[in-house]
Amino acid sequence: MKKRVIVLGVTGQDGSYMVELLLKKQYEVHGIYRKSATSNTKNINHLLDNAKIYNKKFFLHKGDLIDPISIFRIISQVNPLEIYNFADQDHVGWSYEIPIYSFNVTTLSVIQIFEFLKLKGKKIKFFQPLSSNMFGLSNSNKLNENSDLSPNSIYALAKSSTYLASKMYHKINNLFICGAIFFNHESPRRSDEYVTKKIVRTVCEILNKKKKYIYLGDISAKIDWGYAKEYVEVAWKIMQQKKPDFFVIGTGSNTSVKAFVAECFNYVGLNYKNHLKIDKKLLRPSKTLTLRANTSKAKSKINFKSKTKIKELIKIMMDNELAEYKKHRQ
Repeated sequence: MKKRVIVLGVTGQDGSYMVELLLKKQYEVHGIYRKSATSNTKNINHLLDNAKIYNKKFFLHKGDLIDPISIFRIISQVNPLEIYNFADQDHVGWSYEIPIYSFNVTTLSVIQIFEFLKLKGKKIKFFQPLSSNMFGLSNSNKLNENSDLSPNSIYALAKSSTYLASKMYHKINNLFICGAIFFNHESPRRSDEYVTKKIVRTVCEILNKKKKYIYLGDISAKIDWGYAKEYVEVAWKIMQQKKPDFFVIGTGSNTSVKAFVAECFNYVGLNYKNHLKIDKKLLRPSKTLTLRANTSKAKSKINFKSKTKIKELIKIMMDNELAEYKKHRQ
């Protein structure tokens, strides 16, 4: 009998990569997606269009984190061995505009799942991703699992609360709750609200004479950027440990937004200085300090090593965007 697993946030960047990985590992995968995602399944359309996979190895269920009854119903029906929660309001900028929703979907909904798992009695393993934004105001040079939480946004506050709740429910209720404190991780599947995707897409538009300029806010910000597909492989590895634990996952090196922009333009033979404009309206209300991952624990306990360097990540994203642009022009 196949191992059954549930993936929340299945249409997103991390969730879609997780589904692909689990299918390769011969799991029976059950994805949960909400109504607003029904018209945005581009990251999993290749699976939905495959008659050998969809409704045979990969199943979709309608549900929403803020509707706990739907989540409980699906967990009860599927009876999984593992649950990966990649669903939340994961955009820092949006969390300033919709703070209560952001906190509810990122923290309170997860606590509701923990309560259900506690009542259910069966030991279901749960993976909870977290964010380096939890350390937003830290002055530490490198951040590890013991660094002080210092959130500077509702999103970071929600992730910090979820982190503490995860550790508490494991300790008090003996639930198998593990996770990763992910630093920024990107891919061609990033949505357009994120600066990396905005840069990559706009560079392609400028190359094809559809736009002349790209407008950005704080280009001096330095970010620890990794490759999302690589990070979900680490998520699975963390879930397979005998004892639940949390690990910082990042590259350990930083790249400024300015350097990312310059490399993307350089990749297509353009000079960013001719096309970059600074728009002060794009600056965030609070500035996060430079955050860099200390992955010593992950290296020693799960043999983690970041494989994809920033230039390779940019190449992956640019090649995909250029191919998509060419396909839609034909």
